[in-house]
Amino acid sequence: MCYAVKMKFFVPICKLDQGNNMEKFPLKGTSSLSNFSHNTAVSSPVLGTTYNSVSAAQTTNGLDGNGDARLRSSALNRAGSLSSGDDMGDQSHQATRDRMRHRYIIKKKHDSIWDLVKGAHDAWSGWLCVLLVGLFTGVAAGVVDIGASWMTDLKFGICPGAFWLNKEQCCWSYSDSIFDDGNCSQWMEWAEIFGQSKEGAGHYIVSYFFYIAWALLFASLSASLVRMFAPYACGSGIPEIKTILSGFIIRGYLGKWTLIIKSVGLILSVSAGLSLGKEGPMVHIACCIGNIFSYLFPKYGRNEAKKREILSAAAAAGVSVAFGAPIGGVLFSLEEVSYYFPLKTLWRSFFCALIAAFVLRSINPFGNEHSVLFYVEYNKPWIFFELIPFVMLGIIGGVIAALFIKANLFWCRYRKTSKLGQYPVTEVLVVTVITAVIAFPNPYTKMMTISEISRISIQQLKLLELNQEFTKPYGF
Repeated sequence: MCYAVKMKFFVPICKLDQGNNMEKFPLKGTSSLSNFSHNTAVSSPVLGTTYNSVSAAQTTNGLDGNGDARLRSSALNRAGSLSSGDDMGDQSHQATRDRMRHRYIIKKKHDSIWDLVKGAHDAWSGWLCVLLVGLFTGVAAGVVDIGASWMTDLKFGICPGAFWLNKEQCCWSYSDSIFDDGNCSQWMEWAEIFGQSKEGAGHYIVSYFFYIAWALLFASLSASLVRMFAPYACGSGIPEIKTILSGFIIRGYLGKWTLIIKSVGLILSVSAGLSLGKEGPMVHIACCIGNIFSYLFPKYGRNEAKKREILSAAAAAGVSVAFGAPIGGVLFSLEEVSYYFPLKTLWRSFFCALIAAFVLRSINPFGNEHSVLFYVEYNKPWIFFELIPFVMLGIIGGVIAALFIKANLFWCRYRKTSKLGQYPVTEVLVVTVITAVIAFPNPYTKMMTISEISRISIQQLKLLELNQEFTKPYGF
């Protein structure tokens, strides 16, 4: 049986019986599809596409955010549905409803003092909402940074006097500590705790074992939490955020459980030493915070179009705390993720990004008075000859990035068509073991903390200054 659905043009849509476990995936803007039965799949002869889902009993969850159909199908069955049309409501209809609400408030505010207060509250509720989003986004970013730093150092040793301190904080808390070239009298490595000397094969083997064991523990906890409690917490979340801001609703994707599991899983994944970053997930975390706080204000909680304005500001705050760049966050939200970005949203996004960056810098998670891990101060001028290695670095980086993207796409396609996709936790553990085994022997790949990276940078700067002093002509 076929139907004609009115979009920008008439598209014949056929209704196919596919069993009881099938759900529908409506096309964007096709509100009349909501009348179809849940036991159908929707196909379009014109578009050449069939939109259906796979039942949770036939699929398993995955942990990769790059097109894992098994995970997303199971997540849709568990937490909600991807929908548009009746759930979202037409953009112009929602805008008209908001204008009518605003006119009613303007008309009633002259009747009494209470109506005047309600009108004022409605006027500045948007600024209050983005203020709260910026505050809590900065706090969340600080907690993630501090937790990841502590758990990363936990793979190497522990501070016996105060186990909640990382290596750098443990050495700073005692006046008699000696912290030179990475050595600290108050910090004990796991080999020392188990009676091994600071040098020798026994120390190396015990440290190697604990490094791999802690990495496996962190990775398994992260994967299990995501699979059992919040399948939507997988991946970076930016593609789905763009989908939501384009007008779709993914129920449960920005909920409180996703926020909690995403934050905890991000700390565990970074601490495991996996080759991933927390920049993309911070945008997802910020949008979860924005979605939760929007329900405190009926103006935004009951209107999906107005709520997307808060989510645009939250996305800017997420990039701001990830890179320490409020203006960059606003540009990212404007150019990459948002489809509707009025002028008032621009200023609110900038305000939200500034608040988030200020809160994160006030927390000072890295102990260097900066909100990002890799902060560079340019206090020496560059010379023309340095352009050659700069260009070479750019070329090499571009080639490696292109190869990585192609390899990632190939691996995602292979995962979907093989049995590997049925064992996502096992896949994560295998990747963790391989990464840990390769990373530990190289001192540059196993370093994840700001203190170790700063120590190497300071040593290189001292060598450079000594070289300049040695080669300086006599008398200058």
